[in-house]
Amino acid sequence: MATSNDLKNGMVLNIENQLWAVIEFQHVKPGKGPAFVRTKLKNVLSGKVVDKTFNAGVKVETANVDKRNMTYLYNDGTGFVFMDNDNYDQFTVSAETVGEASGYMLENQPALVALHEGNPIYVELPASVILEITYTEPGLQGDRSTGGNKPATLETGLEIQVPLFVEQGTKVKVDTRTGDYLGRVND
Repeated sequence: MATSNDLKNGMVLNIENQLWAVIEFQHVKPGKGPAFVRTKLKNVLSGKVVDKTFNAGVKVETANVDKRNMTYLYNDGTGFVFMDNDNYDQFTVSAETVGEASGYMLENQPALVALHEGNPIYVELPASVILEITYTEPGLQGDRSTGGNKPATLETGLEIQVPLFVEQGTKVKVDTRTGDYLGRVND
């Protein structure tokens, strides 16, 4: 248990038997009335984001979440297999839990896996990853009125938008949070 005054970004709360991660918090002391804490919470399982206000000093139940550095090994058809970097234990994480992160994962890639009571609840990847483009149409100059983009398929099967000058076989840096193209990478 903690109080609303102890809230920090990244802290996981147990509210009505659901896990919520604190994305933002703000302590507010109005001119009149009691102080309160305004928060933005994200449901760990569904990804739903809600605003919630707590009175100052109110007790909130925190969840015991163990974040471990792991390495993604392979997809076995039923889920994604990760290896704990500390003790070499292997965990299978369901496709629902991995979610959209699967489009950015290559074998032997590091990831942060959060466990609650021994069960994986979400996978956190680095902010950006380097992936190779396996297919894209050639870009045509003069076919646009502004800096144009075209679809490109990455080696993981994910499709992103890239500038017209990017060609097939090019390695690109991709933002794992938004799926945006960040630039080309030279070997």
